[in-house]
Amino acid sequence: MKDTPIDYQIVKTKIEASGLSCIGKATIRRIVKLVNEIEKASGKRYIRMEMGVPGLPPSEIGTQAEIDALKRGVAAKYPMIEGIEELKQEVSRFIKLFINTDVSPQCCIPSVGSMQGSIASFLVACRREVKKDTTLFIDPGFPVHKQQHKVLGFKFVSFDVYDFRGEKLQQKLETYLSKGNISTMIYSNPNNPSWICFTDDELRIIGDMANKYDVVVIEDLAYVAMDFRTDMSLPGQPPYQPSVSQYTNNFILLISSSKVFSYAGQRVGCIVISDELFNRKFPNLKRFFTSDQFGHATIYGSLYSLSSGTSHSAQYALAAMLKAANDGTYKFLEPVREYGERAKVMKRLFTDNGFKIVYDKDIDRPIADGFFFTFSYPGFTGEQLLEELLYYGISAIALTITGSTRLEGLRACVSRIRKDDYNELEHRLKKFHEHHPVA
Repeated sequence: MKDTPIDYQIVKTKIEASGLSCIGKATIRRIVKLVNEIEKASGKRYIRMEMGVPGLPPSEIGTQAEIDALKRGVAAKYPMIEGIEELKQEVSRFIKLFINTDVSPQCCIPSVGSMQGSIASFLVACRREVKKDTTLFIDPGFPVHKQQHKVLGFKFVSFDVYDFRGEKLQQKLETYLSKGNISTMIYSNPNNPSWICFTDDELRIIGDMANKYDVVVIEDLAYVAMDFRTDMSLPGQPPYQPSVSQYTNNFILLISSSKVFSYAGQRVGCIVISDELFNRKFPNLKRFFTSDQFGHATIYGSLYSLSSGTSHSAQYALAAMLKAANDGTYKFLEPVREYGERAKVMKRLFTDNGFKIVYDKDIDRPIADGFFFTFSYPGFTGEQLLEELLYYGISAIALTITGSTRLEGLRACVSRIRKDDYNELEHRLKKFHEHHPVA
């Protein structure tokens, strides 16, 4: 099959030179590097679906606020680790207005993106008690969270939640939590990579189980309110973003500016800890930190060790964007609805050419159109399909690295695909389908 959209020999040579024994097991960043090299050597642009980066301009509210802060000279000053007061206040307001959860400003702590938020949370939550030394990943999920555990030397277990939706989730969680070794549970909602969205009933189950077994739930809200099947855009008015914070006080929410505000480059997010958990004391924390109080250990132990604070000017940017969203003067969800439109078109192009959507249902509802979707092709494992598609100028990641049991699938991110890419995507998919007819 050498009549491919990208020169067959160039792709083959670059794959061999990459040193990757299996392209499908490669990390996202390694895939990015490989595709960059193929693009440079071939002179042809790929349909880039491997990395979840924003595909929209950043909010001018944020950039102007950051410029103003820099002009005031904040770059010369270390930020307080706990964050600037303006940001803490607006995060607290945002959580109330869009999630309907009360959290004090002191419990809202800026982080260098939600990536730092997660590792900072793991450093404390996974050390609360000696016997609770394992994290439960409700998968599929963001691969780097497991990488963080490996770097830290922390234990983890996982399961693919797709076959355990609704009431089945309680029984599945019971099998893990009843052993007494689970310190933490983590998931994203909406989910990366599958874009499934937990219902309030499922979140109630997770919250009830967290209460029963005293487990900390880390809820990654990188795509907060981006389930476009429901309009959650009006501050202080239902419907709100579904959240486990309605059903337990054992929660940490990870808030990101990267997707909803297209502000990924400045690496600013926020850790939101419930007031009750923030103030709880765990004697085992004194083995690692100067305080046994959860919130104090997070700020002055974990975050202080990792970065000694979050970019000063970026905090002002996030504070300004959140304030405008909270005040209702900035309809922050309007621009990102574009991702849903792209997903709708792209999924049709794939299914018209023999591909299948892997995670296609939210229990009994069709999956939402959003930032990600998953696909497969008959006769291929996900790892095989990922490598084969590289010859057709299409890049993605394999679901195998996300904890998914759907080994035939790939994850596609729609953010970098422009409308004028649709024709080329369709051409390449048709060529693939032509070369790989389905019986």
